[in-house]
Amino acid sequence: MNQESKTYSREERLRGLIEQIDAYIDHYHGGSVEFISLEQNVLRVRLGGACEGCSLQAATLKGWVEGTVKQFFPEIIRVELGE
Repeated sequence: MNQESKTYSREERLRGLIEQIDAYIDHYHGGSVEFISLEQNVLRVRLGGACEGCSLQAATLKGWVEGTVKQFFPEIIRVELGE
């Protein structure tokens, strides 16, 4: 049996990772993270739910989101909030 192997683009893989991070943040903290865009090596996301207006938003963005993304995609320069 011949199985076709699908190659996912970097953006598709990043979207999948953001979805996994989102599920974690939602489950444990009631917040959310959403993929907005990828331009060169800068990833833009939107934080929502309990993360919106939270005093720990910067720590969530840099620690959880950017830290996790850079483990799997070390070429990403930074993760920032986008609209």
